[in-house]
Amino acid sequence: MTTDDATMTEALRRVVDAQIGPRHAGAIYRNTDGLFEVLAVVRDPKQARALLNRRCAQFALIVKDITRHDGEPFVIGSVWTTSDFLVREAGARRTTAEAIA
Repeated sequence: MTTDDATMTEALRRVVDAQIGPRHAGAIYRNTDGLFEVLAVVRDPKQARALLNRRCAQFALIVKDITRHDGEPFVIGSVWTTSDFLVREAGARRTTAEAIA
């Protein structure tokens, strides 16, 4: 890998990190669509593209809407925006009921 390749790889990693934001496995976040727990973060572009059926995906998140009793995990590729709000950081030990309150 050349220096230019390493620089580009690092730049892409930083962009992807910013797009994922604080949504790491175990985090809970809220936006206009609901309240979601992040179950997994897929950073392998090939796997993310297959999960999302998008040719240019660099990451995918597997989330679950925790306000629905019958909520099933699903895959998203949306970026973190100013309309997203972190309710619980990944690794924090709180119950879902505490996060909703």
